[in-house]
Amino acid sequence: MKLSRPVSWFLLAFGVWSWIIWITFVKNLVKDGSGLAFDDAGDPTGYFWVHLLLAVVSFVLGTVVGGIGLRGVRALRQTS
Repeated sequence: MKLSRPVSWFLLAFGVWSWIIWITFVKNLVKDGSGLAFDDAGDPTGYFWVHLLLAVVSFVLGTVVGGIGLRGVRALRQTS
């Protein structure tokens, strides 16, 4: 399957965007002072674990999608 140039760049940009957004989210989750992510004893809550799992899955999907885009961009450069 051959990806077009715009699709390849979009997928690559989506992968990079995903990492930027979710790294910021995890940093904010760890520094949470509202009491949602950590209880009074400082132990992680269910909110923390669910959102950390969401971030990890998003990192994996962003990496896969970005990798597909990168392969598409490289393939287009080799054929040009």
